[in-house]
Amino acid sequence: MRQVVLDTETTGLEVSQGHRLIEIACVELEGRRITGREYHTYLNPDRAIDEGARAVTGIADEFLLDKPRFGEVVDQFLAFVDGAELIIHNAAFDIGFLDAELALLPVSPGSVGDHCRVLDTLAMARELYPGQRNSLDALCRRFGIDNSGRGLHGGLIDAQLLAQVYLAMTSGQTTFNLAFEAPQAVRKTASEGIQVLARRPLVRPATVAELKLHEERLDAMDKARGAPSVWRLAEQPAGPETQLERTSTAVTLS
Repeated sequence: MRQVVLDTETTGLEVSQGHRLIEIACVELEGRRITGREYHTYLNPDRAIDEGARAVTGIADEFLLDKPRFGEVVDQFLAFVDGAELIIHNAAFDIGFLDAELALLPVSPGSVGDHCRVLDTLAMARELYPGQRNSLDALCRRFGIDNSGRGLHGGLIDAQLLAQVYLAMTSGQTTFNLAFEAPQAVRKTASEGIQVLARRPLVRPATVAELKLHEERLDAMDKARGAPSVWRLAEQPAGPETQLERTSTAVTLS
């Protein structure tokens, strides 16, 4: 499955107050591998950046004066993300700004939800680690991902880090909660039209080397006991009378 990790930077926090996008960054995943394909652009928002946003991103108004406007890059952006599953941390924020920019175009190509599915890694992290800090920095620390280059918030470095966090967060069993065995659920976020997939972590199978060590351990146990262990007996096909049942009185669990 093709996935695109996305992050944006904006002139401020509230799209309802007319704030605009100033940066879009995308990192492609294919088959759970970072392909190296990226989409990145700065944007001229035709308005001033709030002081708080400028402090967080380090982007100055003057830097954006010669950058393209959203309408000039929308075709390239949509071509890059079309048909993919977007992976976004706090998806409602980014999707809200993207949808607002799409709505401002003379001929709107619809909303992001018309082109992509969306997965919110913040919602996923809150389910996996309730009551804990689940910011991007906190998740990097939790998974041992080097975020030392993230002195300021930047779309591209944040998307690159989030790609690593997502792969780490879904790479194996992180809980013994059997609820993760339930079928994948789909729910709506507060932003209408955004679908967030609550997927269970992937189970990583044992390697050939690990299976070999397992067999050697069972062989040693069988030799020490002078009889097959219950793990060996359990591997045998079930029948009217299994080997486990025939020898159950001779097996003592330690």
